[in-house]
Amino acid sequence: MTTLLFSSKGDNPELWRSRLAKHIPDLDFRIWPTDIGDKEEIEFALAWRPKLGELRNYPNLKAIFSLGAGVDHLMRDPNLPEGIPVVRLVDPDLTRGMTEYVTHWVMHYHRGFHVYQARQAENKWKQNRYPLPSERSVGILGLGVLGSDAANSLVGLGFDVAGWSRSEKNIEGAKCYFGQDGLVPFLERTEILICLLPLTPETEGIINAETLAHLPDGAFAINAARGAHIVDDDLLAALGSGKVAAATLDVFSPEPLAEDHPYWSHPNVTVTPHIASLTNATTAAGEIAANIKRIQAGDPPLHIVDVKGGY
Repeated sequence: MTTLLFSSKGDNPELWRSRLAKHIPDLDFRIWPTDIGDKEEIEFALAWRPKLGELRNYPNLKAIFSLGAGVDHLMRDPNLPEGIPVVRLVDPDLTRGMTEYVTHWVMHYHRGFHVYQARQAENKWKQNRYPLPSERSVGILGLGVLGSDAANSLVGLGFDVAGWSRSEKNIEGAKCYFGQDGLVPFLERTEILICLLPLTPETEGIINAETLAHLPDGAFAINAARGAHIVDDDLLAALGSGKVAAATLDVFSPEPLAEDHPYWSHPNVTVTPHIASLTNATTAAGEIAANIKRIQAGDPPLHIVDVKGGY
């Protein structure tokens, strides 16, 4: 018997039960908080924003699985049980969805479609020429699974791609910067900035007045990571001055975005409701089940989070 506790207010537990059962026939699927049963029987937790301190209540827990690519919702718990592996979700469908989102908005700004949207409202027929992709510099903050895949896609489309990460990375066809010393040179060459960083104390507020000042004038910003990466007032000021020409924002702090927030009505901001890439239970269940089977076979799960590093 494989006993798993599911904890997520925003997801359909019965959908997850059925998808996981296809891979784990002996699954005993428990739902927090109504169907926990004997806490000592719980071996695995599959969670999104669980109640703080809750996961310490299961003495025989073998792993904690995130329901999404990010794990900051788990890292925020000061009482996260020690010594229990926390596993991020790495699912090809989730990765593909993010790459689709990023590529769409890069093309949107590269081709100037934001300009045509404004002209349509004025019944204005005017064409603009656009540069070759090789003449357009795109920069990705964060070169993990999602950032690396997006970088490879944009390289394949011919863009001048660079990436920045905490530690040194290598992506064929892209220039990779790393560490604090590499951040300013990365920003200075980036016309379209994409944030796909994990949220940690070091990356919180990384898109601020100081970093935005290093971008070329009239740059574009795309944030599909976490809302707390951006200092909202600083981005609004950069939009007001023209330092940033336009921004697409999928994530906010807090969520949902307040109805009176200036992003909603800003003419140069596109708001999407945290849909850049959504977890698909059909594909993700197979990845989670495979890691459960690894643990049951005595092997460590794939994609373990560095709890001290925060991702």
